Amino acid sequence: MRLNLREIIEIPGGSVPFRCELETERLDFPSIQAYKGKPQAEGRVYNEAGVLHMEGQLRAEMTCICDRCGTEFDSVKLTQLDATIVEKETEENPELFVLDGDEIDLDEILSTLFILDMETKFLCREDCKGLCSTCGKNLNLGPCGCRKQIDPRFAVLEQLLDKE
Repeated sequence: MRLNLREIIEIPGGSVPFRCELETERLDFPSIQAYKGKPQAEGRVYNEAGVLHMEGQLRAEMTCICDRCGTEFDSVKLTQLDATIVEKETEENPELFVLDGDEIDLDEILSTLFILDMETKFLCREDCKGLCSTCGKNLNLGPCGCRKQIDPRFAVLEQLLDKE
């Protein structure tokens, strides 16, 4: 979606509101199984002393796979939109977005901000215990019956304990 900013480029204090849905093709993450709907963005672009800023919020409802235990869970991601829009690209800075004439590509900006704000690990809960490395049981459901692994350097001492 293109957003025309012609009416506020030269008017400090002016603003243009926006509300849109974001396509999910570019938002592919290994731990996101599916989006429950298109992410929704709402906010405004405003001119503050001749500098264009974007503010707002992007909301995405997703079905994810936990990176520790492999359990499927639902998650809601809220991304705060905060970006600066410039007329000319001066240097490579991912936090600056360039005007295309009098317009901006809203999809590109929203996708970039969403990707930069994404977690590096998807967990079903903060205290997820993961899977047993021996038997593969989900430790969130209770302890497994595996015997605690002993350091191979102490294997000889373990033989002494087994004799008793």
